[in-house]
Amino acid sequence: MLIYSMGVSVDGFIADREGAFGWGVPSDELFRFHLARVRGLGAYLLGRRLYETMLVWETDPPPRDDELGAAFADVWREIPKVVFSRTLDGVQGNARLAEASVAEEVAAALDATDKDVEISGAGLAAQAFELGLVDELRVFRYPVVVGGGTPFLPPVTEDVRLDLIETRTFDSRVIYERYRRVGGVV
Repeated sequence: MLIYSMGVSVDGFIADREGAFGWGVPSDELFRFHLARVRGLGAYLLGRRLYETMLVWETDPPPRDDELGAAFADVWREIPKVVFSRTLDGVQGNARLAEASVAEEVAAALDATDKDVEISGAGLAAQAFELGLVDELRVFRYPVVVGGGTPFLPPVTEDVRLDLIETRTFDSRVIYERYRRVGGVV
């Protein structure tokens, strides 16, 4: 199953007008939830900006300020990653640059594991969503309105039906919403 998961503002943006997302820092409870979620992944497909943001977990030494950080670094380093970029010449750690189309790389990642695969990065995930490749959306809705920026989802020309299959509210008042795509378009 291909999953698109990101933290978003109440008004649907993953970054504000300046590209910042400091409002999306997870509480310890939410960080533990992310750790368990990421531990269950078989691969991760990401765009250049997200790869560069997450690179701190891939480098030596990764952040190990506390037990959660150390555990996340270990899990993140183990996951095979495919990075989509037109500007990078190389990547570090357990990552490789994408060599094929989004559809082909998604298919290859899903074929290589019996676990779920996650795709993130607004532009990359938008392409996968538009191609109908995303099976689930996992939204972490933060209690903030930013008024513009990078949208979580691309504009669509037809309705996309979803089933809400799980919700949870964390101590930080972040609401987790898990949606499964229903068949095709409405």
